[in-house]
This record gives sequence, structure tokens and C-alpha cells, in this order.
Amino acid sequence: MARWKYKKHLLWGLLLVLLILISIPVFHLLKTKYRFQSHNQTTAKGYSNDASQLNATQVHQVIDVPADPIQIKKQLIELLQYAETHKIKVSIAGAQHSMGGHTLYPDGIVLNMLPYKHMQLDPNTNILSIGSGALWQDAIAYLDQYGKSVAVMQAFSNFTVGGSISVNGHGWQQNSPPLSSSVVSFTLLNAKGELIQCSRSENAELFKAVIGGYGLFGVILDVKLKVVDNVALGFKSIAMHPDDFAAQYQQHVSANPKVQFAYGRIRISNKHFFEQASLNYFEQTDQKPASLAAQKAGNQELKRVVFRSSVDSEYGKRLRWDLESTLNHVSPLTTFSRNEILDEHSSLIENQDPNSTDLLHEYFVPKAKLAQFIHDIRPILKDSKVDLLNITIREVNQDQDAMLNYAKTDVFGLVLLFNQGKTADQEREMQRITNLLFDATLKNQGSYYLPYRLHISREKMRLAYPQADAFFALKQKYDPAERFNNKFYQHYR
Repeated sequence: MARWKYKKHLLWGLLLVLLILISIPVFHLLKTKYRFQSHNQTTAKGYSNDASQLNATQVHQVIDVPADPIQIKKQLIELLQYAETHKIKVSIAGAQHSMGGHTLYPDGIVLNMLPYKHMQLDPNTNILSIGSGALWQDAIAYLDQYGKSVAVMQAFSNFTVGGSISVNGHGWQQNSPPLSSSVVSFTLLNAKGELIQCSRSENAELFKAVIGGYGLFGVILDVKLKVVDNVALGFKSIAMHPDDFAAQYQQHVSANPKVQFAYGRIRISNKHFFEQASLNYFEQTDQKPASLAAQKAGNQELKRVVFRSSVDSEYGKRLRWDLESTLNHVSPLTTFSRNEILDEHSSLIENQDPNSTDLLHEYFVPKAKLAQFIHDIRPILKDSKVDLLNITIREVNQDQDAMLNYAKTDVFGLVLLFNQGKTADQEREMQRITNLLFDATLKNQGSYYLPYRLHISREKMRLAYPQADAFFALKQKYDPAERFNNKFYQHYR
């Protein structure tokens, strides 16, 4: 009888421990959900902003372009004549996911390109003709009907095609250069109101300048993109020390032609800070991919709350790492279509706190320099007073198209996401950290990505982009009146 009572007490004790273990993360997630309830962050009338939520700018007017290909050209030609007569600058905007005022100019006209999103696939050439205002998610849904998929695009699908070309975005496709490699040609409306066809063989100088040119040479209208087959993919994940990432990537990704997507993560909780990493990749299977319509989305809000629970929380950062590590062991049992993987929305990590904003950085280093670069930035990030939320590692192959190319050789890009308070102190700290990270990047023969906050001086920028002066000279050649303008140009020219 005494033995049974002992066992009974032991079972109740184990049950209590189990309930406590479950209740702690549940309580933490519920607290996060309550703390960061949705707040509509509206931009004041007469102003425009971007994803940083730090660039509210009073503008002359925001103009929605027509959806019709004939009407848009007529409207924009008239608008440029109006802008010239009244000496008004013009900036070009899509989803406005850049963070340094690239789509803004004070008292300027902002062109909202989102309505312009026509699409037509040529199944014989596997080339998609698409309006520059289309979101990638629109293109993915359209191509899915034909068993096709986007060749190269960024991690989130709610960016515009034109915007991605303007920043020359890159994806996480295996052995792939940036987006420019999938661009066949595009139509450009220049500052004179002329329509120009740009490709590698026609107006090649403009082609190279406009790709990654941040809207400074004209309005991208109609784009032709290479597309690929939609296929079924299986997920795999490997845990390792960050020092071993490059070697593991070469073995499991670069040497495996079946791999289509790959990315890495570095642990950023104080416990085991920069001591653990994972390599995650998707490998083609023999299965037939399910259509997007047949695939049921998981609990997107739960994913967002788990991510947001790591903001300013050591416990949340540990919880997120542990949950993702556990999921990495379960996901190999699931098959995904290429389009399902690509069709991921930035709302998965959306910040709904009106008092803070999430800011991205990205630094590119030659593959052989990755381990040293990680060692160099570890103490900088460890001592930072801005909250680091995530580090992702992606491969980018050499870019031979864009004039302002950040991948001058095959590189790894480290994407850093920070949560920054909307205060002057936090802004100063972010600028300090950015410059320290940039210095570490230069030490390792690398470069940085230009769509983000303008915290690097024009002089230092040229250490990473020695071609910058030649780029800005082309701007003067093609648009001497600087009709197309933005805060990026004002800062770096």
C-alpha cells in the first residue's frame, strides 16, 4: 500500500512538472499575443513612408498608375511633362519594402505601380511577360496553373517584380546569381518620356544600370522573366557549429544537383550565442507537386507569435530556436511544392508594435571568409543595445549583370533582422552597429546591401562599391535634370 502511494505521488509529481513545462511556453506566447495586438500604423495624409516606418516624408502627390498598358504609358508621359514644367522630382514605389527612402523624395510625386500587374506566359519559351507592379505572389499563383514557377525571387512573395529588379534582389535558390540572371528584358520609360527596350543585347548599358539602380533611370513597365518547372521537394536539416557551415553547405547543397533551396540559421540567444547553426535545404523528389489550391496553410498567426515572442526576450529566443529545431526533425516527413515554398508572406514575422520597427541588414562575404566573418561580428552583435532577432545565411553566386553588383564573386549573404525602438538613442546605436559590421565586412573583402537604412557614409559606401561614381555618372548621362530622384540618391551620389 505504501509503495502504491509512493508511485501515485510520483505520477502526480511528474504530471505537475509536465503541466508546468507546457504552461510556461503557452503563457509566454499568450503574453506576446496580448502585448503586441494589431495596431494600424497609418501614414498621415500628404505623406508617404516605407517598411522602416522611419521615413515619413511629405510628398506633392501619390499617383496610382493605370492597369492598362496603353493608358499607363499615356499617363506617365503626361506626368513627366507636368513634373518638368513644375520642377518636381519623381520617385517610384511598389510594395515599399526598402528602408532608406528609396521610394521617396520630399515634395515629390510618388508613382504607385501596384495596379500595373498584367501577366502572360509563353509555354514554348518558358518566359513570363509581367507588369512591374505585380506581386510575386500573383506571379506564383498564375504560374501554378501551368505547372511552372518563378526562377529567382526574394524570401517573401509580397514584394513587387519591379521593386525586386530595382534592388536586384536575390533568393535562396541553389547555385544562383541574383534576380538579374532571370531577367530577359524590360521596357523602360525614361526621363524624356521615351519607351526603351533593355536587354543584354539592346541598350545593354541601361540594362546594367537599371537592374539594382533603385528607380533612378526611369520607370520599369513590362518585364520578361525566365520561369522553371514547379516540382515537389522534401526538407532536410543538419545541426552544426557555425564554423563548419561552408564545408557542410558544399557537401550537402552545392554537390547535390537535386537541391533547389537552401538557407542557414545561427543561434542568437545569449545561451549558446553563435555556438549553434543549422543548414536547411529542400531536395527534389519524384512526387508530383500539389497545386497551391490543394495545399492548406498552417497556422500563420501562431508562427508569427512564436517569432514575435523572441523580441527583447532571452526565453523567447531559446523557445523559438528549440521549436524550430524540433520542427526541422518533423518537416522531413512532409513534401512541399516549389510554389508553396516560394509563396510565403512577410506577415509571418510582422511587427504590430507601434513603438518599434524591424530593420534588415545584409552583408556579403566570399565563401572562404564566412567562418572568419562570423567570428568578427560575434562580439559586435553580442554587445549591441539593439535587439537582434534573426540571422539567416544564403548563398549568392557571382552577378555579371548589375552595375552596382554586391556579389562580385560567389558569396554567402548574412541577413540580420533587428528590432529597434523608435527613439533617437536606438537610431544612434543602430548607426554605430551598422558601421562596425560594415568595417568587419570590408576586412573580409565583402560588401553590403543597399536597400536598407542609409547609415553608411557616401565615402565608405565607395569602399564596397568602387563602381559607384561611374554609376552616378550614368545617371547624369541619362537623366541630367535628375527628374527621377529619391533619398538614396541624395545620400550617396
